[in-house]
Order: sequence, then structure tokens, then C-alpha cells
Amino acid sequence: MTGMKQPIAPEIFRAYDIRGLVDKNLTTESVYWIGRAFAAQAFEEGCHRVAVGGDGRHSTDRLREALVSGLTGGGCNVVDVGCVPTPLLYYATYALETGTGIMITGSHNPPEYNGLKMVIGGGVLSGDAIAGLRARIERDDCPARARGVVESAGVIEPYIDRVIGDVTLSRTLKVVIDSGNGVGGLVAPALFERLGCEVASLYADVDGSFPNHHPDPADAANLDDLIAAVREHDADMGMAFDGDADRLGVVAESGTIIWPDRLMMLFARDIARRNPGTDIVYDVKCSRYLGKVVAEAGGNPIMSRTGHSHIKAKIRETGALFGGEFSGHICFGERWYGFDDAIYAGARLLEIVASRDCGIDELFADFPVPCTTPEIKLPTTESAKFRIIEELSKSADFGPGTVTRIDGLRVDYEDGFGLVRASNTSPALTLRFEADDASALDRIRSTFGAQLSAIDPALTF
Repeated sequence: MTGMKQPIAPEIFRAYDIRGLVDKNLTTESVYWIGRAFAAQAFEEGCHRVAVGGDGRHSTDRLREALVSGLTGGGCNVVDVGCVPTPLLYYATYALETGTGIMITGSHNPPEYNGLKMVIGGGVLSGDAIAGLRARIERDDCPARARGVVESAGVIEPYIDRVIGDVTLSRTLKVVIDSGNGVGGLVAPALFERLGCEVASLYADVDGSFPNHHPDPADAANLDDLIAAVREHDADMGMAFDGDADRLGVVAESGTIIWPDRLMMLFARDIARRNPGTDIVYDVKCSRYLGKVVAEAGGNPIMSRTGHSHIKAKIRETGALFGGEFSGHICFGERWYGFDDAIYAGARLLEIVASRDCGIDELFADFPVPCTTPEIKLPTTESAKFRIIEELSKSADFGPGTVTRIDGLRVDYEDGFGLVRASNTSPALTLRFEADDASALDRIRSTFGAQLSAIDPALTF
């Protein structure tokens, strides 16, 4: 490939990764030029060696071939770590001392999607940095250099050994693992067995068609099989991973779903009590009780924009020992590297549970149980979603609450909160509500609904 035949699709450059429909707006040609642009940026930052991994989607191998061609054409040496979960690509940037890497993955999206998550010099690319790659391509600022070389390296066994060397279970636990036919099935069942767990495994075979259910634990419907298996096996807990195993879903022994912001309460309290004053980062979707739990445990709560790149950047900026977001990206800076790693987070959960003489249900009974909604997606268009947020910001009246504008509009009231923001992964608005009781929840939802319908009567939920 010596030049772009068509302009690169601008919509694939997202706020915290690159993502699109394979062969429609995410083509092998565009991925090649993204590789060339990435190589140019990496060279400017003194990074000449890039780790590359990919998930189990049917399109990943050919996209990886195009990416590697672009990277080496731009002068970078590539270490191909093969088919691995995204956390293992991040781990490779440390273990192989590249500091720089690209993961080809469609994450939790349907099979026809794919994309790239990128790191240069230890920093995750997001926002302006991702837009900068697009700008390089458009101005033809992707110089060719002496072609780099490609080597291969296995990281699955070193990763498992590293986690086993860090995490110790004081008693045997029975756990059900649902890999959702994603790439986590290559690692998680074997790791948890070596930690000493009794493991029942669901859908561990990697299949990019995702024939059993969508690989997204943020949707309760995708946890039905896990809940049934936890009850069938009388397990201590269940864990579900998304398509590239950087997001975690948890089910208690009763079959109750432990949503990620509640899971973060447990982790944050555990870490803050051992490390008084440490920063704990969480996104705008999370329960308002999470900040209270952090403060009561002696930590410093910091609210961030939604997005794995934003969470990791804030962790790096503040030196926080822990952070995460409502979608299930969980990042440990204590004893780990600060990147989102659902498999490692699962191991840390096992360690905490094994150290107590009670089950998960009792463990989480310590934390408040407000009335909540799941994440609500309100379909619109790519351009309209940002316009709607701008109009709300200018004209909406949400009543007597505290407005936070770091990512859309979050309004905290004495008895709950409401959030509306533009999704960075789909043409939709994302909403979430929490309150102390059902009446307050209905009131807050109605307030947001009225403000949205005033802008466009079609915006109903």
C-alpha cells in the first residue's frame, strides 16, 4: 500500500479508541495507514518497538497483518504476542519493555465490528492523541523508514505466573467462569485453576461469531447462563468477561448481579484502608455512594470522564492505586500496573472473598443498596448526540441539584442522581439514574425526561 485510495473514515476515530465496521469504514487499507501514523508518532516520542496482539474475531488476523505492515513500513520493530486478551497486550508492554503497543479488538461489540486500543510510551491514546493520528494521515505525515523487523513472543504463561506470584487464596473457592466465547477463555479458566479454585467453565472456546450470547457483561441478559450455572454448581461466585476480557461482571452465590460500581466499593475500601489518603478514580456513571465509601475508608475520591483511556490517564496523572468505571473496566495500581484487567481483578476478588468467613452476598451487605436503573441507551445519531448535550447544558433546568459537566450532565440531588451523556461507542445518549427510593428515582427520571423531550419529543425512555 503506497497511498490511500479513499479518504479515511473520520467516524472510526473515537474518544478512547478506534472502532468501526470491518470492510465498511474500518478497512485493511485504513488500518495500514493507522499503523503508519502510529509509527510516526511513536518515533517522535522515542518509541521504536511495538507489541501487537489481537482478539478472536474472524477479521482480526487480516487486520493485524495490515497493521504490522504499516508499523514496520514506518520503521517500528514489532513484537507479535498473538491471540490474547487486551490486558495481556498491556502486560506485554511492561514485560517485554516496549512501553508501546496496539491491541486489535472489537471488545464487547457485535462480530462485524473491530478496532484498535493503543499505548505509546506507557500512555494510553485517547481524545486529541487519537485525532492526531487521523490528522497525520490526512496531511500525509506518515514517513516511510527502513522497514522494521517482526518477532514473536508468548505472554500467556508469563502472565499467569505473574498473577499467581501476586495473589494468594487462603481457602478453596468454587467459581463459574463465562468467557462468552471471547479471548478470555484462553487464560482465565487455567489461571483460576492454578490459583486453587474449583472451576466450572462456560463458553471458553474462542469463537468470533459469539454463538451463545453477546460478550458484554454490562447487559444483565447476557448473565442469565452464568446465574443458572452458579446455582447449579452451588458455586461461591460467577465471573463473566467481555470479548477481550478487559471488563468484568460478577454474580454472587445467590445469583444476584454485583454491578461494577458496587464491586469497586469493595476493592476501594480494601485498598484505601491499607493506604490512607490514596486517590481512587471512578467515572460519572458510578453510584454516589462509591465516593462516600472511599472517603469513609480514608481515601480520596476522584470522579472522571467515562472511558477506559480517561480512567487510566487519570490514574497515571494522580498516582491513584485503584480506579474503574461502571461498565466494568477495573484498574489496580496497587501491586499491578494500573491498566484495566478483568482477569486480574477477578483474582483480587477471589483473594478478598477467600480471606473472609462469609459469602459474597454477606460481604456486599455492608454497602448501601439504592434504587438504580441499568445503563439506558437512547438511540440518536452521531452528530445529534453531541448537539443534544450542548443544548441541555445551555437551557435545561434540572431543579435543586449539583451539576457536574466533566462528561455530559450529571446532577446530584440529596436523594439521588441522574446522568445523560453522549456515548463514545455508539450513536446514542447514555443515561443512568440512582435514588434512595423508588419515588425519588421516578422523580429524577421524569425531570431528565422532560428536559430531553423539550429539545426533541422523540427522545423518550
